[in-house]
Amino acid sequence: MTSPRSLSSPSRAPGTIRASARPPAPVGAAKPALRPGRPGGKRDTNRREQADNLARAGLRLFLERGVDVVTIDDIVGEARVAKGSFYRYFADKTALVEAIVAPLGESFREAIATTEKSLLAARDDAELTRAYEGLALGLLPVALLYADAIRLYLQESRSPAVGARAPIRAFSDEIAEGAVRMTEIAVARGLLRVEDPRISAFAVVGAIEHLLLAVIQGRLDLPPQRIVATLIKLVIEGLRAR
Repeated sequence: MTSPRSLSSPSRAPGTIRASARPPAPVGAAKPALRPGRPGGKRDTNRREQADNLARAGLRLFLERGVDVVTIDDIVGEARVAKGSFYRYFADKTALVEAIVAPLGESFREAIATTEKSLLAARDDAELTRAYEGLALGLLPVALLYADAIRLYLQESRSPAVGARAPIRAFSDEIAEGAVRMTEIAVARGLLRVEDPRISAFAVVGAIEHLLLAVIQGRLDLPPQRIVATLIKLVIEGLRAR
């Protein structure tokens, strides 16, 4: 499978990252020393390109060595910029990691909110299935678009929530909490039967993460729709209220 550039966005020119757009600025990012200029202007474009360059350099190194051991000196060396340039766009390494995972978090929150509404309105197995299909098919393009950011998440999400890894662990916790909420809604609606929603929610999240990694690594070359349908069938048939 050929993965698209992980930090590009369909609404932006190739080579730009969503996290460096204005507004909003990346969470934790330092305010640039120079005025960014009017949106779309030369100064604004240069600012985006520089932030993008640093984020891509950092992501490459994080995937090769791990977030913990990569230094800011390593990142600016990989990006071929002066160290001072880094601090014009990011307060520290944690802010850079936040900028990398930010598009994933935004997309996940939107998808969860939509799915929760669908589950609250679901009345039978068919509508339950459609709600989960909407979630999976909505997130799949995001996973492919930001494939390297997903790889970084999968690589670091089970490590201690210290230092620059903290934003990744926070996102992991958010995913788990969202999965539990959705399961609780389905149980309350009488669509699933689970003694403790946390058990099934955590199990499903783990299965999805393993499937994503297999797809990204090319070890599972089935059509995405088939993977989604199979997983949903397993979940609903195993947990369906009878």
